[in-house]
Amino acid sequence: MKPKESNHQMEQPLREKASDPQNHRTVDRVTQILEEVVYHPGMTFAELVRALGAAKSSVHGFIRGLLAKGWLYEDQHRFYLGPAVYGLTLASGHIRAGSVTHEDLAALHAETKLAVFLGVQAGDHLIYIAEAGSDQAAGFEARSNIRRTLLSTAGGKALLAARSPFERESYLRRRSREEANLVDVFLGEMGGIAKTRIATNANPTSMRMGLATAVRGRTGDVVASVTLVGPAADVRPRLAKLSKLLLKHVDGWTSASTLPREAI
Repeated sequence: MKPKESNHQMEQPLREKASDPQNHRTVDRVTQILEEVVYHPGMTFAELVRALGAAKSSVHGFIRGLLAKGWLYEDQHRFYLGPAVYGLTLASGHIRAGSVTHEDLAALHAETKLAVFLGVQAGDHLIYIAEAGSDQAAGFEARSNIRRTLLSTAGGKALLAARSPFERESYLRRRSREEANLVDVFLGEMGGIAKTRIATNANPTSMRMGLATAVRGRTGDVVASVTLVGPAADVRPRLAKLSKLLLKHVDGWTSASTLPREAI
């Protein structure tokens, strides 16, 4: 007769199986959507439904969630990898600048002697996707908090001021009561931002200050913002000069050659 197995012997295979990686249906769906878009950028909703072999309602829900958090973005009913992915790339320390090259950012840093951050809008947030010459404090803050509200950063304010009145009003209406003061501050600054193309933001707790402007593509659409960050004691006396330098560089990027640039 075969000896009876002990409880320990019977439980051991279960423990090993539980410790192994396990597929999860929701995770599998989300990762497949992202992978499909990575390898086939510009996929339509119908193409994604066919690729996943899932119900339209299920795929629609996943896509809406990924769009809301910036993992995907939609253009003319086609889907592409969103800016949140590149925010994680920055947080990991591996920087790739995208349509604005790292050399562009480095040149701006060299002339201003300030940290330079390239940011994009992802949903209701600003995400930094590239940097040049950041000091220890600014670099750590950017990597530890890649997703920020537009109203709490110079780059976010620059992006918001450059949006259409409808988009801007829609964003402001979605703000919570806790952000009412930030909304009031922005509305008071918006006229100046529109006139000068420069937005500023001061962090009184760390005594740092940023100034930013929107970056437009060759078609005139806003694609990003660029922010200079440094000690307030250094930035404030040079604000006018720094603003001119920032606009000079950004305008140069917009009018640059149409040859392909470094891909994100």
